[in-house]
Amino acid sequence: MKLAFIADIHGNATALEAVLEDIKQRDVDETFFLGDLCFRGPEPKLTLDMVRSLNADVIKGNADEWVVRGIREVEVPEQALTMVHKERDWTYSKLNQEDLDYLKNLPVELNLNYENITIHAFHATPDSLFEMVQPSESDEVIGEKLMVKDAEIYLYAHIHKPYVRFLKGKCVVNTGSVGLPFDGSNNASYSLVEIDENSFTASIVRIEYDVDKVIRQIRDSDYPNKNIVDFLR
Repeated sequence: MKLAFIADIHGNATALEAVLEDIKQRDVDETFFLGDLCFRGPEPKLTLDMVRSLNADVIKGNADEWVVRGIREVEVPEQALTMVHKERDWTYSKLNQEDLDYLKNLPVELNLNYENITIHAFHATPDSLFEMVQPSESDEVIGEKLMVKDAEIYLYAHIHKPYVRFLKGKCVVNTGSVGLPFDGSNNASYSLVEIDENSFTASIVRIEYDVDKVIRQIRDSDYPNKNIVDFLR
Protein backbone atom coordinates (compact mmCIF):
# COMPACT_ATOMS: atom_id res chain seq x y z
CA MET A 1 0.00 0.00 0.00
CA LYS A 2 1.43 3.35 -1.09
CA LEU A 3 0.10 6.55 0.47
CA ALA A 4 1.04 10.09 -0.58
CA PHE A 5 0.66 13.07 1.76
CA ILE A 6 0.65 16.52 0.16
CA ALA A 7 0.50 19.91 1.88
CA ASP A 8 1.16 23.62 1.60
CA ILE A 9 0.44 23.96 -2.11
CA HIS A 10 -0.33 27.66 -1.69
CA GLY A 11 -1.96 28.24 -5.06
CA ASN A 12 1.00 26.84 -7.01
CA ALA A 13 -0.87 24.74 -9.56
CA THR A 14 2.26 24.14 -11.65
CA ALA A 15 4.08 22.52 -8.73
CA LEU A 16 0.98 20.51 -7.81
CA GLU A 17 0.68 19.19 -11.35
CA ALA A 18 4.29 17.94 -11.23
CA VAL A 19 3.72 16.25 -7.87
CA LEU A 20 0.52 14.55 -9.03
CA GLU A 21 2.30 13.26 -12.13
CA ASP A 22 5.05 11.79 -9.96
CA ILE A 23 2.46 10.16 -7.71
CA LYS A 24 0.82 8.65 -10.77
CA GLN A 25 4.13 7.26 -12.01
CA ARG A 26 4.74 5.62 -8.61
CA ASP A 27 1.33 3.87 -8.65
CA VAL A 28 0.30 5.43 -5.36
CA ASP A 29 -2.89 3.90 -3.98
CA GLU A 30 -4.26 6.89 -2.04
CA THR A 31 -3.44 10.57 -1.76
CA PHE A 32 -4.17 12.86 1.18
CA PHE A 33 -3.94 16.65 1.50
CA LEU A 34 -2.90 18.27 4.79
CA GLY A 35 -4.02 21.83 4.20
CA ASP A 36 -2.98 25.25 2.88
CA LEU A 37 -4.35 24.65 -0.57
CA CYS A 38 -4.80 27.93 -2.42
CA PHE A 39 -3.71 31.02 -0.44
CA ARG A 40 -0.46 32.84 -1.38
CA GLY A 41 0.03 31.75 -4.97
CA PRO A 42 -0.90 32.82 -8.51
CA GLU A 43 -3.58 30.20 -9.27
CA PRO A 44 -5.84 29.68 -6.24
CA LYS A 45 -8.95 28.67 -8.16
CA LEU A 46 -7.19 26.19 -10.46
CA THR A 47 -5.30 24.67 -7.55
CA LEU A 48 -8.45 24.18 -5.51
CA ASP A 49 -10.27 22.69 -8.50
CA MET A 50 -7.41 20.24 -9.04
CA VAL A 51 -7.53 19.10 -5.42
CA ARG A 52 -11.29 18.74 -5.39
CA SER A 53 -11.33 16.77 -8.65
CA LEU A 54 -9.35 13.97 -7.00
CA ASN A 55 -12.04 13.18 -4.42
CA ALA A 56 -9.26 12.64 -1.88
CA ASP A 57 -9.36 13.16 1.88
CA VAL A 58 -8.43 16.77 2.64
CA ILE A 59 -7.95 18.59 5.93
CA LYS A 60 -7.78 22.29 6.74
CA GLY A 61 -4.69 24.41 7.18
CA ASN A 62 -4.26 27.85 8.69
CA ALA A 63 -4.22 29.50 5.25
CA ASP A 64 -7.51 27.83 4.35
CA GLU A 65 -8.97 29.21 7.57
CA TRP A 66 -7.64 32.67 6.68
CA VAL A 67 -9.29 32.63 3.26
CA VAL A 68 -12.66 31.89 4.85
CA ARG A 69 -12.69 34.23 7.85
CA GLY A 70 -9.81 36.66 7.42
CA ILE A 71 -6.62 37.14 9.42
CA ARG A 72 -6.40 38.20 13.06
CA GLU A 73 -3.68 40.55 14.22
CA VAL A 74 -2.05 38.04 16.57
CA GLU A 75 -1.64 35.46 13.81
CA VAL A 76 1.09 37.17 11.76
CA PRO A 77 3.91 39.61 12.57
CA GLU A 78 2.70 43.20 12.76
CA GLN A 79 4.96 44.37 9.93
CA ALA A 80 3.46 41.76 7.57
CA LEU A 81 -0.19 42.24 8.49
CA THR A 82 -1.14 44.79 5.82
CA MET A 83 0.34 42.76 2.96
CA VAL A 84 -1.11 39.47 4.21
CA HIS A 85 -4.56 41.08 4.30
CA LYS A 86 -4.09 42.15 0.68
CA GLU A 87 -3.02 38.65 -0.34
CA ARG A 88 -5.97 37.11 1.44
CA ASP A 89 -8.43 39.51 -0.17
CA TRP A 90 -6.95 38.81 -3.62
CA THR A 91 -7.29 35.06 -3.11
CA TYR A 92 -10.81 35.43 -1.75
CA SER A 93 -11.82 37.40 -4.88
CA LYS A 94 -10.79 34.49 -7.13
CA LEU A 95 -13.04 31.93 -5.42
CA ASN A 96 -16.79 31.42 -5.48
CA GLN A 97 -19.14 30.64 -2.60
CA GLU A 98 -18.97 26.90 -3.24
CA ASP A 99 -15.18 27.07 -2.91
CA LEU A 100 -15.41 29.02 0.32
CA ASP A 101 -17.95 26.62 1.80
CA TYR A 102 -15.67 23.72 0.88
CA LEU A 103 -12.72 25.29 2.70
CA LYS A 104 -14.84 26.24 5.70
CA ASN A 105 -16.16 22.71 6.19
CA LEU A 106 -12.85 20.83 5.90
CA PRO A 107 -12.01 18.61 8.90
CA VAL A 108 -8.82 19.25 10.89
CA GLU A 109 -7.34 15.76 11.26
CA LEU A 110 -7.12 12.32 9.69
CA ASN A 111 -7.07 9.06 11.62
CA LEU A 112 -6.07 6.21 9.31
CA ASN A 113 -5.39 2.50 9.72
CA TYR A 114 -3.76 0.34 7.05
CA GLU A 115 -2.73 -3.24 7.77
CA ASN A 116 -2.51 -2.50 11.51
CA ILE A 117 -0.38 0.61 10.95
CA THR A 118 -2.15 3.62 12.45
CA ILE A 119 -1.57 7.16 11.17
CA HIS A 120 -2.54 10.48 12.76
CA ALA A 121 -2.30 13.42 10.34
CA PHE A 122 -2.96 17.13 10.94
CA HIS A 123 -1.77 20.48 9.60
CA ALA A 124 0.28 22.08 12.41
CA THR A 125 -0.48 20.28 15.68
CA PRO A 126 -3.50 18.24 16.78
CA ASP A 127 -4.70 21.24 18.79
CA SER A 128 -3.84 24.15 16.51
CA LEU A 129 -3.72 25.19 12.86
CA PHE A 130 -1.06 27.81 13.66
CA GLU A 131 1.49 26.46 16.14
CA MET A 132 5.03 25.92 14.79
CA VAL A 133 6.92 22.71 15.61
CA GLN A 134 10.31 22.92 13.91
CA PRO A 135 12.65 20.02 13.03
CA SER A 136 15.13 21.30 15.63
CA GLU A 137 12.72 20.84 18.54
CA SER A 138 13.68 18.39 21.29
CA ASP A 139 12.20 14.90 21.49
CA GLU A 140 10.27 16.09 24.54
CA VAL A 141 8.64 19.00 22.67
CA ILE A 142 7.80 16.93 19.60
CA GLY A 143 6.29 14.24 21.78
CA GLU A 144 4.25 16.74 23.77
CA LYS A 145 3.04 18.78 20.80
CA LEU A 146 2.55 16.19 18.05
CA MET A 147 2.20 12.72 19.56
CA VAL A 148 -1.07 13.35 21.35
CA LYS A 149 -2.96 10.29 20.07
CA ASP A 150 -1.63 6.76 19.95
CA ALA A 151 -0.34 5.99 16.44
CA GLU A 152 2.64 4.50 14.62
CA ILE A 153 3.07 7.44 12.23
CA TYR A 154 2.43 11.16 12.80
CA LEU A 155 2.26 13.38 9.72
CA TYR A 156 2.04 17.15 9.69
CA ALA A 157 2.79 20.17 7.49
CA HIS A 158 2.75 23.96 8.10
CA ILE A 159 6.50 24.63 8.58
CA HIS A 160 7.49 23.99 4.91
CA LYS A 161 10.55 22.00 6.06
CA PRO A 162 10.38 18.28 5.30
CA TYR A 163 11.92 15.68 7.58
CA VAL A 164 11.48 12.15 8.93
CA ARG A 165 12.30 11.47 12.57
CA PHE A 166 11.93 8.43 14.82
CA LEU A 167 11.41 8.73 18.55
CA LYS A 168 9.77 6.66 21.26
CA GLY A 169 9.39 3.86 18.71
CA LYS A 170 7.20 6.09 16.55
CA CYS A 171 7.69 7.94 13.26
CA VAL A 172 7.16 11.71 12.85
CA VAL A 173 7.04 13.12 9.32
CA ASN A 174 6.73 16.63 7.98
CA THR A 175 5.64 16.65 4.36
CA GLY A 176 7.37 19.90 3.44
CA SER A 177 5.67 22.20 0.96
CA VAL A 178 4.57 21.65 -2.62
CA GLY A 179 4.36 25.32 -3.51
CA LEU A 180 6.68 27.28 -1.16
CA PRO A 181 9.50 25.22 0.38
CA PHE A 182 11.47 26.94 3.16
CA ASP A 183 14.41 24.54 3.38
CA GLY A 184 16.73 25.95 0.72
CA SER A 185 15.47 23.86 -2.18
CA ASN A 186 12.89 25.10 -4.67
CA ASN A 187 11.80 21.55 -5.56
CA ALA A 188 8.28 20.62 -4.54
CA SER A 189 8.07 18.27 -1.56
CA TYR A 190 5.66 15.58 -0.42
CA SER A 191 5.76 12.48 1.79
CA LEU A 192 5.40 8.87 0.66
CA VAL A 193 4.41 6.15 3.15
CA GLU A 194 4.62 2.52 2.02
CA ILE A 195 2.96 -0.14 4.17
CA ASP A 196 3.52 -3.89 3.81
CA GLU A 197 1.71 -6.08 6.33
CA ASN A 198 3.00 -4.91 9.74
CA SER A 199 5.93 -2.82 8.45
CA PHE A 200 6.26 0.58 6.82
CA THR A 201 8.71 3.04 5.30
CA ALA A 202 8.32 6.82 5.31
CA SER A 203 10.24 9.09 2.94
CA ILE A 204 10.37 12.58 1.49
CA VAL A 205 10.07 12.99 -2.30
CA ARG A 206 11.40 16.11 -4.04
CA ILE A 207 10.14 17.01 -7.51
CA GLU A 208 11.48 19.54 -9.99
CA TYR A 209 8.95 21.76 -11.75
CA ASP A 210 8.96 24.90 -13.88
CA VAL A 211 9.70 27.49 -11.18
CA ASP A 212 10.41 30.19 -13.77
CA LYS A 213 6.90 29.77 -15.17
CA VAL A 214 5.36 30.44 -11.75
CA ILE A 215 7.60 33.46 -11.21
CA ARG A 216 6.43 34.87 -14.54
CA GLN A 217 2.80 34.24 -13.55
CA ILE A 218 3.24 36.24 -10.38
CA ARG A 219 5.08 39.10 -12.06
CA ASP A 220 2.54 39.32 -14.92
CA SER A 221 -0.50 39.17 -12.64
CA ASP A 222 -2.02 41.67 -10.23
CA TYR A 223 -1.05 39.53 -7.25
CA PRO A 224 -0.23 42.07 -4.52
CA ASN A 225 2.94 40.49 -3.06
CA LYS A 226 5.61 40.17 -5.74
CA ASN A 227 8.20 39.34 -3.06
CA ILE A 228 7.05 35.71 -2.88
CA VAL A 229 9.17 35.06 -5.98
CA ASP A 230 12.16 35.17 -3.60
CA PHE A 231 10.82 32.10 -1.81
CA LEU A 232 10.19 30.32 -5.10
CA ARG A 233 13.79 30.82 -6.21
